[in-house]
This record gives sequence, structure tokens and C-alpha cells, in this order.
Amino acid sequence: MARYIGPNCKLCRREGEKLFLKGDRCISGKCSFEKRSFAPGQHGKNKRFKVSEYGIQLREKQKARQIYGIFEKQFRNYFQKAERERGITGENLLKMLEQRLDNVTFRLGFAPSRKSARQLIRHRHFMVNDKIVDIPSYLVKKGDIIKVREKSKKLELIHNSMRKVKEGKQFPWLSLNKANMVGEFVDIPERSDIPVTINEKFIVELYSK
Repeated sequence: MARYIGPNCKLCRREGEKLFLKGDRCISGKCSFEKRSFAPGQHGKNKRFKVSEYGIQLREKQKARQIYGIFEKQFRNYFQKAERERGITGENLLKMLEQRLDNVTFRLGFAPSRKSARQLIRHRHFMVNDKIVDIPSYLVKKGDIIKVREKSKKLELIHNSMRKVKEGKQFPWLSLNKANMVGEFVDIPERSDIPVTINEKFIVELYSK
């Protein structure tokens, strides 16, 4: 399966905004987006071209994929599942993406980025309801308890990430016991609480064609 292995900062430049794909580096002076916020390529500085309606919809979908680190086929499967759920399709899609284990561990502060979270999950450093889960796409449910395995609590990557997290609720749908490195998925998040600059209506319009 193909996987993007190029510079993450180039993805941010392509979308014209920070996607926070590299953790702390994105909020430091080392972030290359601060120096080169224009799109990559020889025509990146050219702002005279007009983006079509389809282009706007496509870029919004690509931005969502890049933020959550999901392949095209997998993303489409999430969309199709969101269509079958009750409620607004676009909001259902984002709520589902927020339920992914790699995203939840990142939101709780167990990893500095979603990419790091995926790697840690695959190496079996986390447990859900006292069972080891090594599937990053595992969908966490309301009331699930996510915790760092005892032997993994001194892992430098996790330890350094946790040092920057405050106790309690960082997000309304999550609760964290920092001392014990235990988090709870309290409830499915509301769209207004999800801090991503994605216009999900464009994604729905794109897939509805």
C-alpha cells in the first residue's frame, strides 16, 4: 500500500495553512510554513489562477485526509458509513475520524502527533478497556478507557509528550488522569467542539457528484 513519505511541511504549504502534522515543531520557530507559506512547486507563488468549485471541494477532502493521516479508499469507506448513520453526513464523518484510536491517543497527549500515535499503537504500547489494541483505525466508543501499558510509561516519546499536557479535560469528550496515564472517551464529540478547520460540506458535495 502506498504511503506518503515526503516532507509533511509541503502538505501544509499545499493547503495554505498549518495542519499540525509534526507536533511541537509546528508551533516553534523551526516550522518551515512560517518561512514559505506559499504552495510548493515553481508556480507556488502565483496567486492569479482561479480555483474551480471542484478544486475547492477536492482540496477540502485532501486536507481532511492529511490531518487524520488516512488513505483515499479508507476515507471513502468512512464517508459511506457516515451516510448510513442518522444525522448530518459531514458531521458524522468528522465524529467518526475523531473516534480513531490514533487520534484519541494524540488528543489525550500520549503522543506528539497522530503519526507518532500510529507508530506507538502498532508497537502495542496502549490498552483499551485493559486489552492491547494495535490497530490505529480502531474506533473508540463512549465510556472506553484508554491507557498506556505499564512497561511503556517510561518510554521517552510518551513521557516527553505527557509533560506538556495539563490535567483534566483538554477536550469536552475526553478525560485524562495524567498521573496514571489513563484517559476516558467520555462521549461522542459535537461538531462545534472538534478543533479542525475543515468545511465538511465541501466533502459531502464532492462525493455526492
